[in-house]
Amino acid sequence: MSAYAAAASVVDPEIRAVTIEELGILRDVAEDQTTGRVTVTITPTYSGCPAMDVIRADIRAALDHAGYTDVAVETVLRPAWSTDLISQRGRDKLAAAGIAPPAATRPGIVALRLAVTCPRCGSPDTEEISRFGSTACKALWRCRSCAEPFDHVKPL
Repeated sequence: MSAYAAAASVVDPEIRAVTIEELGILRDVAEDQTTGRVTVTITPTYSGCPAMDVIRADIRAALDHAGYTDVAVETVLRPAWSTDLISQRGRDKLAAAGIAPPAATRPGIVALRLAVTCPRCGSPDTEEISRFGSTACKALWRCRSCAEPFDHVKPL
């Protein structure tokens, strides 16, 4: 298994449905061909993310399991993480897990959120219950159609 594939397979500890690659947290994996050292670059979803220590440990464990023993995990804050970095596969997995993904945007386009679609029934008739959800990067919403609560990844 390549060093990139090993790092990319690490599951986010707070949202177990997606990997750090699918969330856009994984920025780079570089292997020094001379020394064999692997340097993994990650960016937190926000600067105070409490999951980063677990993510670093999980990356080291995944690379160790794949046979890479000299591993450095570097955290970079620039460019800042954005929900635009979540892959389409990641968005699909979030929705399948009952978590409403943020709308994808394109460069130069200003997104105007008219509604958050319920990941369970697809209704746009939803309301925010609390700006603070199960983790700091999510808000708690409720669907007025099916009455089910759900997390929504806060757009950044």
